[in-house]
Amino acid sequence: MDKNQAKQRIEKLKKEIEKYRYAYHVLDKSLISDAALDSLKKELFDLEQEFPELIVPDSPTQRVGGQPLKEFKKVRHETPMLSFNDAFSEEDMRAWLERLENYLGRKIGKNDRTFYCELKIDGLAIELIYEDEIFVRGSTRGDGLIGEDVTQNLKTIDAIPLKINAKRYPLNAKRLVVRGEVFLTKKEFERINREQEKKGGKVYANPRNIAAGSIRQLDPKVTASRRLDSFQYALVADLGQKNHEEEHEMLKATGFKTNLHNQSAATLEEVFKFHEYWAKHREKLPYEVDGIVVIINSNKDFDGGGAIGKAPRAAIAFKFAAREATTIVEDILVQVGRTGALTPVAVLKPVPVGGITISHATLHNADEIKRLDVRVGDTVIITRAGDVIPKITKVLKDLRPRGAKEFEMPKKCPVDGSAVVRDAMPNGRQGVAYKCSNKNCGARHREQLYHFVSRDAFNLDGLGWKIIDRFLDEGLISDAADIFTLKEGDIAVLERFGEKSARNIIEEARMKRKISLSRFLYSLGIFHVGEETSRLLGKALLKINPKIDSPKDILTAGLKLTEEKLFEVPDIGPAVAKSILEYFKDARHRNLLKKFGEVGVAITAEKRQAAGGKLAGLSFVLTGGLESMSREAAKEKLRALGGDVNESVSKNTSYVVAGVEPGSKLEKAKRLGVRILSEKEFLAMLK
Repeated sequence: MDKNQAKQRIEKLKKEIEKYRYAYHVLDKSLISDAALDSLKKELFDLEQEFPELIVPDSPTQRVGGQPLKEFKKVRHETPMLSFNDAFSEEDMRAWLERLENYLGRKIGKNDRTFYCELKIDGLAIELIYEDEIFVRGSTRGDGLIGEDVTQNLKTIDAIPLKINAKRYPLNAKRLVVRGEVFLTKKEFERINREQEKKGGKVYANPRNIAAGSIRQLDPKVTASRRLDSFQYALVADLGQKNHEEEHEMLKATGFKTNLHNQSAATLEEVFKFHEYWAKHREKLPYEVDGIVVIINSNKDFDGGGAIGKAPRAAIAFKFAAREATTIVEDILVQVGRTGALTPVAVLKPVPVGGITISHATLHNADEIKRLDVRVGDTVIITRAGDVIPKITKVLKDLRPRGAKEFEMPKKCPVDGSAVVRDAMPNGRQGVAYKCSNKNCGARHREQLYHFVSRDAFNLDGLGWKIIDRFLDEGLISDAADIFTLKEGDIAVLERFGEKSARNIIEEARMKRKISLSRFLYSLGIFHVGEETSRLLGKALLKINPKIDSPKDILTAGLKLTEEKLFEVPDIGPAVAKSILEYFKDARHRNLLKKFGEVGVAITAEKRQAAGGKLAGLSFVLTGGLESMSREAAKEKLRALGGDVNESVSKNTSYVVAGVEPGSKLEKAKRLGVRILSEKEFLAMLK
């Protein structure tokens, strides 16, 4: 993305984020989830980091909260109530620390308490003011500078002391400013919603919405009925504390409720362990958390970092894996399943959702695309709750690029070019499914993929027919090349799959991208072209282009093949030659070969056949099973000694090796008078 494109995207993101923030903070309406909004803000933040000259004062990354409600008295904070920038990965966290150290011009001092980690409560930030130990005023964060006076409502919360206990911990301060969070427990959230349902009233979406709404009630009795809770986490005063952890100790000692799960950490690795633990165990907490806040513990280092826009440099919110995120639809492909059904699939700019990186999402059918009105280039919300397969739930149309075209199902099958028809329902109406009109298409397509991953082709261990069927049914692959585009997240979200099995499949595909010319040609499943003919075809292609390193080189050489050149190859007759030439003329096959190159498939040199070996000039055909070795091992031994291995018997065949339960090749050898070797004779020849 160049600077001009970034500027346009930033402007669109700013407008979109402000729309949702205004609705949430001012109108108390939640139009999209916090996770989806965080995802948009993260994209904006990353773009501004890449193009810092595009940062402007009115950017959402440079401000805090929303405007105060008119119903409450406005309160100016003595010092700004800042919020935090977000991190979503360990890489983000390392980048944050590096930026801070670059700003300070030195490394952060390392000790047992370098960082302080707090659970990030999903609630509403508040400020409490005490004079002569008595609670005199409480306010919301508002826009960071001016909040709303909600003193009477905060007094209804038992967790907030009306008088601090200075005897336990003398603070020596006539005036004390404390900051914290108001929240609603999961249990209370469920109770309130049950009561709302009984009344036929509004059911709330999440505890945070109720907490925010409750604090803004004009009648404190309503607030009291919600049974809110609160943690305090900061002192806005110099009382001799040297680090942030001491502030928590002071708060607890004087009667404030603090979170007992918060703890210090010596290194980022310890921070990551804290984050990982609570990401896995947060469901056991009685309240909602959406990440952890990581703070440089030393007040000297923290103050030295100052603030950038809305956030302190020396603290950051390390979010848990979001269940929703925004991303861009880069393409919409149509996959053909094992029954011939056509499934549209969105190819996404990879995005982490629920701890898994997602790059594909099924769109199910044409009706679903029409309902969502999703187009290539659209910014969409991806949702994944628990182990559910990710899906597109909303299109953010205000971010749609100009000229984005509506999607249409193809009129011809992407696999075999047959006409596409719409399923008919028993009542005579059209169904939602589109299928290839060729009833054999799905089965043939499936068999081709089984062949592609088989032992003698790409030998993709762990990709059996059941898994191929599943990938087809889910619309993850439409051809063999798609196997190499899959991401762990595309597989791990499927039922009965996990991250380990997904990782194994992806790693296997990565390792097997390099393949010999003959095995690659065999994997293509060209009609009449078996293992040995693939080897011979490879030799013919190498005569045209002695340096074949990629599928594109194969295509270039294949288009130069002629019947005459193929007839020069032993074992290739008119039928085989016609099949090979037709394969390279087919536009779908040409596109597939190009696609193999694009996904990183590379061709390696064949193992050299021994020149002048004891079997040089002799040709062999194997039929039946050998007891002493596999057929593949036998072929390798023959080639190592300079012999040729063919698939069919002709008058030019030197020997036919007959093993257990030989096939028709044995009878043909007898008719042509070709010498037949038993396994014992064959082994003696190899010595």
